[in-house]
Amino acid sequence: MAWVIVIFGAAVWPDGGPSPALRRRIAYGRQAASDDPSAVIFCSGGVGRHGPSEAGLMARLLIEAGVDPARIALDEQSRDTMENVAAAAAFIRAEGLEGAVVCSDGYHLPRIRMLFRAAGGVSRAGPVDHGGAGPRGHRLRMVAREGLAYPYDWALATGWRLRFGARKYRKSNKIK
Repeated sequence: MAWVIVIFGAAVWPDGGPSPALRRRIAYGRQAASDDPSAVIFCSGGVGRHGPSEAGLMARLLIEAGVDPARIALDEQSRDTMENVAAAAAFIRAEGLEGAVVCSDGYHLPRIRMLFRAAGGVSRAGPVDHGGAGPRGHRLRMVAREGLAYPYDWALATGWRLRFGARKYRKSNKIK
């Protein structure tokens, strides 16, 4: 059974370019796509402080790198990790897929995978460089942030299990 590659968003800079975190996550997704040339790539992330959407920028950069646009599906509505997972879980159910290969920074993966479990889904970590999340101070801040976010999201996910099941994926989000 097929798996979907899910790339989690990160900031888009004021000039419309990818932040270093987004650039890394796209690279992880490209590697996963190379490892499984038949997998659909689900780009997830809405518009933050600066446009375009994280998912739209991911798709553009993947296409520029030679990825077939027919392989790409977009979630341009999600505003945070929980919404990213809810959208991806709905896509997996709608497409009859087995699970998600999650592409994000190493510090982010445990929370993503916990949320997939809470959504009743299956996930596995995609390619990742655990030391590649920027300068040491930044990595430490992100690890601390995840340490706070994990129990918060776990509590929300436990209480909102029905929310995950209620979300529907709109097929119109496929790249044409």
